[in-house]
Amino acid sequence: MPGFASRTEEFAESNIFAVLEYKRQARVALGLPVYNLSVGTPDFPPAPHIIDATREAASDPEMYKYALVDSPELIESVRRWYSRRYGARLAPEEIMSVAGSQEGIAHIGLALLNPGETLLAPNPGYPIFDIGPRLMGANTALYPLRADNGFLPDLREIERTMPETARAMIVSYPMNPACVTAPRAFYDDLVEFANKRGIWIIHDNAYSEITYDGYVGGSFLSVDGAKEVGAEFNSLSKTYNMTGARVSFLLGNAELLRRFSSMRSQFDYGLCKIFQRSAIAALDGPQEAVAWQRAQYQIRRDALCGGMRRIGWDIPDSKGTMFAWARVPDGFDGDDKAFVSELLDRSGVIAIPGSVFGSLGRGHVRLALTMPESGMAAAVQAVADSGILRR
Repeated sequence: MPGFASRTEEFAESNIFAVLEYKRQARVALGLPVYNLSVGTPDFPPAPHIIDATREAASDPEMYKYALVDSPELIESVRRWYSRRYGARLAPEEIMSVAGSQEGIAHIGLALLNPGETLLAPNPGYPIFDIGPRLMGANTALYPLRADNGFLPDLREIERTMPETARAMIVSYPMNPACVTAPRAFYDDLVEFANKRGIWIIHDNAYSEITYDGYVGGSFLSVDGAKEVGAEFNSLSKTYNMTGARVSFLLGNAELLRRFSSMRSQFDYGLCKIFQRSAIAALDGPQEAVAWQRAQYQIRRDALCGGMRRIGWDIPDSKGTMFAWARVPDGFDGDDKAFVSELLDRSGVIAIPGSVFGSLGRGHVRLALTMPESGMAAAVQAVADSGILRR
C-alpha cells in the first residue's frame, strides 16, 4: 500500500477522546446518567427571526448557486453591527466572510507566513492556534499564559524570547480555555508591541457576547492603530447559536484581507447565500435573545462553579466564554487525563483534560456550560455522591 503524509501521524486524534466516548456509550447502554460538559456546542436554538430568514432563503432556487462574494447587504450588516456594538468603524474592504473561525484561523498563515517563519500562540490555548501554522509548513512558538498574570501574555517576556522568524501573534479574549477577559489597556499595549516588533496581530473574538458580572466584551479593532497591525475573527456560532452554518468573519487590515481572500479563492467559492441571509437577520434583527442567553449562561455558571465549590472542588467563576476552567482536585498528582477518565466512570460527568490545550493546561479541566441550571445541579450532586473529591 502506498504511504501517507507524515502530518497525518502528527495530528492523529488523541486517544483520550476515544476512551471517553467508549465509556460514555457504555454508560448509556447501561442506562446510567451522563452529564456531557465536554464539547462547547450551544444547546440554545437560533432566534425565531433567524430561522424564518433561513427558511425563506432556502425556498429560493437561486440561493443554491455559488456565492463567490459576500453580498453588499451582508457587508453593510456587519459594518452596522460592529459600529453599534463596539464603536469600530469598518470599510467594506475591511470585512470578509470565512467558513467558521476554525477554518479561517487554520488558513490565515497562507497570507502571513512563509515556510519556516513563526506565529506566536498561547499556551494554554485553543488547539488550532498552534496547529494551523504547522499545517502551512510554518512554525509555532508558544508563549505562556499564567494564572498569576491573569492569563494575559507578558509582552516584555515575549519580546525577550521571541524568535527572529516571528511574523504574527494570535490572542483571544474572552479566552478559551482559561475563561478570562482582557482589559482595554492590554490591547493598547498589544498594538504598541506589534508596531515595535513589526508583527501582525490576529485576535479571535468568538466569545465577546458571553461575559459575566456586568463585563461588556470589546473588540481589538476599537483600539487606535489596531487595523494597521492586525485583524480580528468574529463568529455567529456562539452568539447566535449557528455553529453548523459556519458563518464567521475576518475584519481589519484591508491589505491582509485582500491577500487572504486571494488565497482562499483557490479552494472556496464563498459563504452559502442561504446563510448570508441568516447572518443578515441575526446581525440586524432583535438582540434580546443574545442578552437573555448571556443571563442563562451566568445562571449555569453559578450553579456549576458555585455548586462545585460548596462540595469541595475549587472551580473559579468563569469571567467569559461558555466554559469553566479548574485545577484537578487533590489526589490525582495533576494528571488531568486520569482524572477526567475516573470522573466519567464514577459520576457520569464528561470534561475535557486541560493538557489538550497545551503543556500549561496540564493539571486542569475544562467544563462546558451546555446544560440548564437543573442539569448543572444534577452534575454537581453526581460528583458529590461519587466520592471522587475524597480520594
